[in-house]
Amino acid sequence: MKQALAVLLVLVVSLAGPVPAARAGTADILDRLKAIPGMSAEERPSTIAGQRWFWLRYRQPIDHRDPGQGWFEQRVMLQHRSLDRPMVFHLTGHSVWETMFESEPAKLLTANQLSMEYRYYPGSRPVPADWTKDTLWQGANDQHRLVVALKGIYRRKWIGTGGSKGGQASVVHRRYFPGDVAGTVAYVAPNNVDDADDSAYDRFFETVGSDPSCRVHVRALQREILERRPAMLRLLAAEAAAKGWTFGLVGDIDRAFEHSVMEYQTGFWSYNRESECASLPPLDAPDEVLYQSFDRVLGFRFFTDQALEPFVSVFYQAGTETGWPTPSFPHLRPLLRYEDSYQPRAYVPRDLPMTLDQSVLRDVDRWVRAQGSRLMFVNGGNDPVTAEPYRLGPGSRDSAVYTAPGVHHVFLGDVIAELPPQQRDRAIADLRRWAR
Repeated sequence: MKQALAVLLVLVVSLAGPVPAARAGTADILDRLKAIPGMSAEERPSTIAGQRWFWLRYRQPIDHRDPGQGWFEQRVMLQHRSLDRPMVFHLTGHSVWETMFESEPAKLLTANQLSMEYRYYPGSRPVPADWTKDTLWQGANDQHRLVVALKGIYRRKWIGTGGSKGGQASVVHRRYFPGDVAGTVAYVAPNNVDDADDSAYDRFFETVGSDPSCRVHVRALQREILERRPAMLRLLAAEAAAKGWTFGLVGDIDRAFEHSVMEYQTGFWSYNRESECASLPPLDAPDEVLYQSFDRVLGFRFFTDQALEPFVSVFYQAGTETGWPTPSFPHLRPLLRYEDSYQPRAYVPRDLPMTLDQSVLRDVDRWVRAQGSRLMFVNGGNDPVTAEPYRLGPGSRDSAVYTAPGVHHVFLGDVIAELPPQQRDRAIADLRRWAR
C-alpha cells in the first residue's frame, strides 16, 4: 500500500510540473535550473551579500516560426535571493554584463534578477548567423521562452525592465507577450518611429540643459575639433598605431574621425552631466588638450573595427527596424565631407543587406497608446532620447511617464531616485503594487 501511494505521489508531482521551493524538499536551486530542458547553469562566486550568482546558457531557436532551422545558446545571468521574492527581468538590449549588479527595480523590490543578452551579440550568436532573424519580434520571443522556462521555479510576480535599447526591448516584449510580467519599467527607451523626420532632435539641442552657454560651448568645441582635422588626425593615427586600431568597416580613418565628431554633441549630453561643461577646454586650447578632452567626453575609438564588431546587431537593427536618429549639422558645414555616410549602413559588413521597415515600432507605439497597461517610462531631462520618447494615449492604463530633471542617458542607474519627491514616491508605490 505504501509503495502504491509513493508511485501515485510521484505521478501527481510530475504532471503538475515544477514545484515551488516550499514543496521541492531539499532540491537546490542550481539542480532545478539544470533540470530545465535546454538550460545549462554554473554557479560563480557572489559579490553581493545575500545573493547567489548563476551563469546560464539557454537553447533558443534561430527562427521562432521555424525551429527546424537550428538553435543557438543565449547567455543569461541570474542573481538569486529567494523563491519567495519577485523576479526582475532585466533586458540589456546588448551584451550581458559579466559582473553582478542590481537594477533599480531589483533594489526597490529586494528581488531576484535575471539579466539576458540580446540575440546576435557575440556571446549569443548562431554560427553561421542568419542576420534576417535579428529582429525585434524574434528577440521578444527569446525573452518569452526564457520567462516560460523559469516561471516554473520563480512563481512570484515578475517585473520587466531595461535601459536604452534594453528599455525598448522590454516594451516590445510586453506588446507581444503582455502577460509575461506584471509591469514594465523602461528607462530612457528610444522610440524613433519616423526615421524620415528627426527634427525633434534639433529642437532638443536648442533647449537642453539649464545654462545656454554650455550648449553654445559644446557646439563650438564640436566645430573647433573638426576645423583642426589635420592635427586631430595625426593624434588619432598615432593612438591607433599604438593600440592596433583599424578602420576598414567605416572606410578609413578620416571618415571615422568625422563620424566621431558628428557624435560629439549627442555624446556629451548622453553621457555627461551638465556640470561637466566646467571642465571642457577653451576653444584656443592646444591640440593635445582638445584631443584628450574629446576622448574623455566621447572617445575616438568607437568607429574602429575593434569597437564596432560587437555591436553589429544594434546597427543592423537600426538599419532594418529601429531607425537612426540624425540631427542636422548646420554649424558644422561646410567642414563635413562624409555626412551622407553617417548611417547604420557604414557600420555593418557590406555583405549584409538592410532595408528599413519600421512597422513593428509603429505597431508597438500604437499598442502603448491604445492598450498598454502597467508601463512606467523613466526618462532623463538632458537625454537626447527624450526628444522622441514613448508617450501614453487614451487607452493606456495604470501607466506613467516620468522625466528626471537634469539626468542624462542613464540606462543602468537609480533614475527613479532622481525624480521630484512626489513623483518618486508614486513611482515606487506603483512598482511595489505591481510586484505584490
